[in-house]
Amino acid sequence: MRAECRESSTLLHPDAGHVLSFDREGRLYTFYDDGILYKRALDSTLHWRRREDGGPRERGVLTREEARRVFARVSGFAERAVEELDPACAERIAREILPWTPERILAEKERFDRIYRPIAILPPDQYFAIVVQATEGCTWNKCTFCSFYQGRPFQAKNAAELREHALAVREFLGRQLLLRKGVFLADGNALALSRSRLLPIFEAVREVFPGREIFSFVDLYTGERHDPADWGELRRLGLKRVYVGMETGLDELLAFLNKPGSARELIAFTRELKGAGVSVGLIVMVGVGGREYAARHAEATIDALAQMPLDADDLVYLSPFIEHPGSQYARDRREAGLTPMTLEEIEAELQRLALQVRALGTRAARYDIREFIY
Repeated sequence: MRAECRESSTLLHPDAGHVLSFDREGRLYTFYDDGILYKRALDSTLHWRRREDGGPRERGVLTREEARRVFARVSGFAERAVEELDPACAERIAREILPWTPERILAEKERFDRIYRPIAILPPDQYFAIVVQATEGCTWNKCTFCSFYQGRPFQAKNAAELREHALAVREFLGRQLLLRKGVFLADGNALALSRSRLLPIFEAVREVFPGREIFSFVDLYTGERHDPADWGELRRLGLKRVYVGMETGLDELLAFLNKPGSARELIAFTRELKGAGVSVGLIVMVGVGGREYAARHAEATIDALAQMPLDADDLVYLSPFIEHPGSQYARDRREAGLTPMTLEEIEAELQRLALQVRALGTRAARYDIREFIY
């Protein structure tokens, strides 16, 4: 048995086949169990994933009873660590980790649900952010491919509600804040709020989480409604990067997806953001539109990206497209006679696009929405 008692986390290494990590509140974060990786979400949902013999990655979510059994095994490892490790590290484990019985860790869901509405999605580089929900839902919510905010009308907190929420988030996370970096202002389109509503919200976030940079989603349509000077003001209040669902640089395909805007408008908006000192994260869906659109989708997307003043502070996320069988997109795709790309075709296209994006001097990264856990 080995342990690493770090400032921001505690790691246990019982043997070559097992590794456990905990935050400084003593709550489990990850558990590598001889080929299976378990990751606990903040509501104590326990996700698992594995890959055997180079095959496709498998993933799933445990039932509450299955999770309870895994948490019981985790407690067993912690008890063993207290007996076997040197006194300094053993004392921390006894004080921070052992009190988290399976029942107590499962009860974190009740605390989570009092603070948060369901968190639909985050960009991958924000999985370790402090999520503060200024809004719920999406202002547009009519893209044919998206199911993140179905049945959730857009609503926003005022500054007082936001401050109360942020304080509750801070208390809930506790010393897990040592692991978390910036603040992600959620939900789907928090930056769509007017300047008069955003400024007090930013001030409240800065008060509760001083010194943390702020990140958020924005869509092109509502983003363009801000005065260009607003972005500079928000940058001075801590806004570091905004994430835009570009999806494609092909206007014809955007229209098919019922996505407002055009490549020309996005290029202009990106220049506006960069001129204000705000970096951007652009999300491109690889495989959307099927084989019939693939070549034009790729060409138009790279052409649009090449016209944007992107640099090393920016990100282009390439997201393998996941078609939801009951979505409007699925119905439209069948009606239009479009042929879905296979997983292998999408993966090959993603790798090809990544090389082209990097050739522009911009970072490219994979964004698989199935990997999201908060």
